[in-house]
Amino acid sequence: MAEKLEDFNLPMSVVQRIIKEAITENLNIAKEARIALARAAAVFVLYITSQSSLIAQKANRKTLTGDDVFEALRNLEFDDLIEPLQKSLQEYKESYKKKDKNVSTSKAAEEDQGEEIEEIEDDNEDE
Repeated sequence: MAEKLEDFNLPMSVVQRIIKEAITENLNIAKEARIALARAAAVFVLYITSQSSLIAQKANRKTLTGDDVFEALRNLEFDDLIEPLQKSLQEYKESYKKKDKNVSTSKAAEEDQGEEIEEIEDDNEDE
């Protein structure tokens, strides 16, 4: 396990992208502010994870679930974050299902195409 906060640095490119989405275009962000936001985000993740872990342990589970995270947010009075996060999680699940279906569909199409090629080759051999 990591011993210090620096071990949990988030990628600055990700932090920068999040910052850009959250602020107006005509506002600049100092490097020091980006670093502070990255550290604050890491601390927040550790804090919520710790609380979620306690909830899972109390329920005698070894797996932390999304519901544990939402309950931790509620217990820590971050209620305003729950609905947008649930919506975001639902959107992620739906997009993941679509990707999974597309992969399955393309694999099935490749298999069908492979069978068609084999049939054509078999027909050519018969001639």
